[in-house]
Amino acid sequence: MSPSGLFIGGKWIGTAETMPVVDPYTGEELARAPLGGPAEIEEAITAAHGAFPGARSTPPHRRAEMLLAVARGIEARKDEFAKTIVSEAGKPIVFAEGETARAIMTFTAAAEEARRQHGEVLDLDAFPSGEGHFGIARRFPLGVIAGITPFNFPLNLVAHKVAPCVASGNTMVVKLAPKTPLTGLLLARVIEEAGIPAGQVNFVTCPNEDVARLVTDDRVKMVSFTGSPAVGWKLKEASGRKRITLELGGNAGVILHEDADLDAAIPLVASGGFASAGQSCISVQRVFIHESRYDEARSRLVAHVRESIRTGDPRERSTVVGPMINAAALEQIRGRIDAALAAGAVMACGGRTIGRCLEATVLENVAPELDLCAKEAFAPIVTLHRYRDFEEALALVNASDFGLQAGVFTRDLQLALRAFEALDTGGVLINQTPTFRVENMPYGGIKMSGFGREGVRYAMEEMTEIKSLIIRRS
Repeated sequence: MSPSGLFIGGKWIGTAETMPVVDPYTGEELARAPLGGPAEIEEAITAAHGAFPGARSTPPHRRAEMLLAVARGIEARKDEFAKTIVSEAGKPIVFAEGETARAIMTFTAAAEEARRQHGEVLDLDAFPSGEGHFGIARRFPLGVIAGITPFNFPLNLVAHKVAPCVASGNTMVVKLAPKTPLTGLLLARVIEEAGIPAGQVNFVTCPNEDVARLVTDDRVKMVSFTGSPAVGWKLKEASGRKRITLELGGNAGVILHEDADLDAAIPLVASGGFASAGQSCISVQRVFIHESRYDEARSRLVAHVRESIRTGDPRERSTVVGPMINAAALEQIRGRIDAALAAGAVMACGGRTIGRCLEATVLENVAPELDLCAKEAFAPIVTLHRYRDFEEALALVNASDFGLQAGVFTRDLQLALRAFEALDTGGVLINQTPTFRVENMPYGGIKMSGFGREGVRYAMEEMTEIKSLIIRRS
């Protein structure tokens, strides 16, 4: 796929410059993508600003129809989407197909939410001063939203910004990840065919240094960013009084308690840690195992990885671990592994570089202050740790600057509820790994993982302002 331009104001706009899109597995250039800059960003903001009066007045049934048309358009091109994701992101085909299916669900869920006017009747006469008054509260769209998206889910994380934007009557400028722009531009084609009005959703690419223009422009009322913590917090500083949501990195912990069902837990932990080379902010990274089950769990996890977690060509249906997104990412994680081994960590399995891939890697005795534990790995790496009692396990999970999601495997309901109360994360999953996400659940984190929530309805709340109407009856 060689896109003809950027999608701005309902038109395809050519650019003077292009940028290479590289297959992470082969290292070969796939295509030249249009590279925008300040002029294209200005044009996109102007188009989105001009489209807002029409977007906010579009009736909910029409918004729903357009969103369903997008879902049908993705369905019609699902094979093309999956192949494009494999080619530019290096995501194994099974997971690329899964991402495409999830994007269809995201737009379908947004169509359903678009039909609901979220608000409430206010019981003003609950207080003497409110007697004789009637009130309602309702949400209204903000205006132009900047959606800044990452490379690791080039379709569904774009969908999680675009779909609630359209459903809530806002307009958007989507800044695509420079490593994976082709999938987003294919989605722009589907949006054009679905009949979404010109200018409501615009797709641009640009060097990262030009993103500040999106964040600081007064016509942009909100920024929705998914990406690295370093970039996200800088954007927050630049955004001033503007509303912003940040979905940043993670350092996901999983607890395997003494009563855990290891038959169920081990395959889930392996998939959660290694699928798509661990390049997900909710990828399993730290696994805390009760000392009474440690040897058994370690042995079973290592055996499962060796038998079932295949590393290699993402176009092969048996592949679980594909390539790192680029050579720099591979070099960085190799450096962290080497530093951990030098400090006394033990390699339980994996650790080899296979072409542009790092095979599924399990390490023990990794000191918690080392980068491999303290920071987001964003690689197919899981570290194993022992604990004595459940409160210690909760403290170990919380001993992180990040707080996105965490998983707990236990049969004890009281312990599950205790984990829900105590874990400093945006989501707690019981007998499931933190890699689990469904499109209608609230999704986001605390601490260095950011703030605000995605998940269609919850993103719509972030993208709207609540307004009250009070009527005196007499």
